[in-house]
Parts: sequence; C-alpha cells; structure tokens
Amino acid sequence: MRSRTSIYVFAPVGLFLLVGYCFGFRPALARFEFSELHMGTQFKIILYCESSQAATLASNAFERIAQIDAITSDYLETSELMSICRTADGRKIRVSEDLFRVLEKSQEMAERSDGAFDVTIGPVVRLWRRARRVGELPDRLRLAQAMDLIGYRKLHLDRASRSVTLDRTGMLLDLGGIAKGYAVDEAMAVLKQKGATRALIAAGGDILVSGPPPGSQGWVIGIAPLERSNGPRARYLCLRDRAVSTSGDAHQHVEIGGVRYSHIVDPKTGLGLTGRSSVTVVAPNCAASDALATAASVLGPAKGSRLIESTPGAAALFIQTAEGDSTVETDRWNDVPKADPKEKEKTD
Repeated sequence: MRSRTSIYVFAPVGLFLLVGYCFGFRPALARFEFSELHMGTQFKIILYCESSQAATLASNAFERIAQIDAITSDYLETSELMSICRTADGRKIRVSEDLFRVLEKSQEMAERSDGAFDVTIGPVVRLWRRARRVGELPDRLRLAQAMDLIGYRKLHLDRASRSVTLDRTGMLLDLGGIAKGYAVDEAMAVLKQKGATRALIAAGGDILVSGPPPGSQGWVIGIAPLERSNGPRARYLCLRDRAVSTSGDAHQHVEIGGVRYSHIVDPKTGLGLTGRSSVTVVAPNCAASDALATAASVLGPAKGSRLIESTPGAAALFIQTAEGDSTVETDRWNDVPKADPKEKEKTD
C-alpha cells in the first residue's frame, strides 16, 4: 500500500495516467497467435490485445468456426447440410439462419456469375475427389448422371419460412467455395463484439483483417505464386478492414494423361479447370472474396473481370501461365494498397 508521502511524490505521474486514459491512452497491446484445424484446413488467428483477453478471444472465435463447420460441411455426415441433402425430395425444409444465409449468398453469386458459381455441384465434385485419389478421370456415365443433378435453379430458397427446397433426390450441395469465407467473417465478428479490433484470421487461401497492428498502416499479405502455395512471394498487399482470397490449383490438382486438372470444377462442363492460373480477389468481406475468386477462376479473366468490377469494393488480379506468366488486373486493383515485402507484419 502506498504511503501518504508517496502519493504526493508521484501525483504528477498519476495525473498524467488519469488524463491519458480519459483521452484514449491504453496499455501497450501484445501480439498473440493461435491456430486450430477446422473445415479441413488450418485456421490462424493473430490478435493484438491485452494478455488477459487473448486466449478467451481466440477460443470464442474458434468456437464460432466450429459451429459453422458443423452446419455447412459436406464431409460430416452429421452436418445440417448433409441432413437436408439426404431428405431432398422437393419438399420445403426449414434450416438454421447460418445455413440459410450461406445459401442466400451462394444463390446470389450463382445468378451474378451465370452459374459459374454453383453449390449444387456436389455430385460432380465427389467424382473428382475420387479422380485425384486414384489418378483416373471420372467414369463418363457416372459424370453424366451427376451432371443431371446439378444446376442452381434446382435449389429454391424461401426467406419467409427460412426454408430450402431441392428439386431432385440425390442432389448434393457443396459449400466449399464460400463456407470457409463465411466462417472467417463470423469469427471476426465475434472478436469485434468482444472488443478486439486489431486482428487477422486466415484459413487456407482466405484472409480477413480488421484494424492494423499498432504502429502500422495495415497488414502485409503475400500473394502465393502459381508454382506452389508455400513458395516465395513476389507481390504484397497492405490491407485493413478488408478480405483477400486466392483461388488456384497450386495445392489441389491431378495430372491425368498429361493434362493437369484443378480441383475447381466448371459447373457447365463437369470438368476440372485446366491450365495454370490463380485469381486473387480483395473484397469488403471474406464470403464475397471467397466466392468471387472461385467464380472468376471458372469464368476466366475477361468475364471474371466484369463480375469483379460489378461488385462494389472488389478488385482482382489474374495470373496465368502459358509460355510465361501473364497478368490481368481489374480497374480497381491499382487502388488496392501495396506493401514493401520488408515490412515486419506479413502473412504468407
């Protein structure tokens, strides 16, 4: 306990601290990093906060991600998504708010991309997962049967009853092009609600950042090269309160008969994309950047750029390899802040 004398001696300092808190002064924020496996990939959370809050904040964010995984996964037979697929017979099925919102965003992107983004593609994706495991193209008959089940117009949503209708028995929804981005958005919302406003959440090729690290203009994000997802970066962005997603075949692909097939499947042909390419999209939220990157990959630079440009706040960089790397930038890409790779705060 301080003596009366010490109070008088240190009064000027105490007064300074009191005034400082009144005008927004806070103790120095420390950096914390956490990671957990969810949705088939590693989720990373970087926080700047007081040490007493860090573990609880991260735990709350990961809990929200796990909730969404349990709802949207097509790998978990117990997920809500798989439950409605098993009961698909043309009847309305009431679903949770989370699942309805993801499907709502998905159908909006399907309409805007003329079906280049289509979550009913699940039956075809299952065939290509097997193709990557065994190194053989999908059987033609089975592929034709699967193609007969897909088409986003076979999926109907009713906001009034918060219900979903699948026209055909055997339909299978795959939310792999948007659910991860949605989970990242929701986890960041949890952090903000708890007062953590300087954070980064990364999940595979999807990243969302809020306020910048202390003393920085933004978070420095490296764009993966075509050759391999963990290779050295040549391009860096400096972002705050934005999302960025990169879609490409550097990590998931299969080579069959001398042809390289991406894990990204064109809903119109049922075939994995061929040729080396990647699309990096910056957008206001991660569900949007995730879905836009997938749709733009299918559409290609010309049509994909028009989709990106029609999305408020979005910009994209297309990289393709033929005899050498070629790039296409949307008009707003020049407005995306770039960074010096020597900056300390970066996420590759």
